[in-house]
Amino acid sequence: MRTLASRELELIRSQFAFPLRDRIVTNNAASTQPPLAVFELLRDLSETYENVHRGQSDASVRTTEMFEASFDTIATWINAASRRTLSMHRSTTEAINAAMYSLMADFRDGDNIVTTLMEHNSNYVPWHALCREILPRFGRRVECRLAQFDHETGELDLDHLASLVDSRTKLVCCTGGSNFLGTKPPLATVRAIADASAYPQPDGRRGALLLIDAAQLFASSRVDVERLDADFVAFSFHKLLAPFGVGVLYAKEALRATLPPFLYGGDMIAEGRVFPDRVEYNELPWKFSAGTPNILGVIASAQTLRLIVDMVGADAERAWFRTDDPLSPDAVDAAMEIVAGHAASLTHRAMAGLASIDGLRIYGPAAGAARTPLVAFNVDGHSPFDIARALNAQGVESRAACHCATLAHHDLGIDPPASCRVSFALYNSPEDVDRAVDAVRDAVGQSFRSRPIPSALQHSVEDVERV
Repeated sequence: MRTLASRELELIRSQFAFPLRDRIVTNNAASTQPPLAVFELLRDLSETYENVHRGQSDASVRTTEMFEASFDTIATWINAASRRTLSMHRSTTEAINAAMYSLMADFRDGDNIVTTLMEHNSNYVPWHALCREILPRFGRRVECRLAQFDHETGELDLDHLASLVDSRTKLVCCTGGSNFLGTKPPLATVRAIADASAYPQPDGRRGALLLIDAAQLFASSRVDVERLDADFVAFSFHKLLAPFGVGVLYAKEALRATLPPFLYGGDMIAEGRVFPDRVEYNELPWKFSAGTPNILGVIASAQTLRLIVDMVGADAERAWFRTDDPLSPDAVDAAMEIVAGHAASLTHRAMAGLASIDGLRIYGPAAGAARTPLVAFNVDGHSPFDIARALNAQGVESRAACHCATLAHHDLGIDPPASCRVSFALYNSPEDVDRAVDAVRDAVGQSFRSRPIPSALQHSVEDVERV
């Protein structure tokens, strides 16, 4: 796995505004910083901006072409069969809610949903609401079951997960990467557990549907929906250098064709096909695109993916940014391999440094295990909020909160349910990591390297840096 050379990283960092203010941005699990080139693209697009699928002007035709090509870029990026599998939403949260509302009418009395205690609230609260608030109003009892995780390793308890899945399990929901623990569950095993359910789906097959919250996974891994074989995959672009406001729900085409829309009106209606006795819907993917979409946001998000390929030098033959040409899957693979390698190196470095601080506990898998590029921790006798404020005073932007992983914080007995978290992106440098670690050490009043780095962690960091 190749990591970035210092000169490559310097060139990447020069394409962002935040280094000019000496900001150490380590709150990337919440949102990343967009490149300057994306803001310039948005400015240029505004000169010929028009609505999509709603005009015959040159501006409308061109904007529509770019908007539709963006679906193709995104489909290639996640190795989806076609744009017909995608719908655009405001966030991962809304994408998961879209899946929930589309599935709602299919639940039967006595069904159950299985999810986990390590989920982001957005992949638990909608299912809790469905089972406890919405479906009971229709006289249907559906149970929401929660799989445990190992408190020491942060790994999902697969045996417990399997024990919760039975013949009435319609849906299994699982994170692809925890935004608190950093855990990356073995999704192939989760898929097999879901398949073991004998639940009869509307299309005639048996087994539970699988929904993956890939918000964190998408930021530092090659998300291949064909390999995952999930029925639904949700993610957002603001975790991977794009501006706010665009989330995606992937769904298998055969499933999407049978589901009712999440929202009704506008572009999801077939042109001229509204009658007093019936309404006919548009073809996929526009069946799930009610009203005017976030046109510029979708275009900018897809173009950001192309820009990432260019920034990391994944394709020496050509430049992809600001084109609509079919994106090369090989270029995507190469780009995300570099992103993943860089993220892993930074994460291991941070874990090694933080482990040298007395009284500090790092949550989740140990160094060397598969991890999202974040480290959440607490220090004995110190409020995580005070630590985060002290880091901010030194120019290091972290986050103290439950990180919307409230169930996991409660399950670990953390009181108040909060931790401090640093998280990394493509533009972070080893120096950023060192400054963050030194800021934590200073915040808790410990001298530099007050305790030696454990040998296992030290070897892990050295191994990563040699790759």
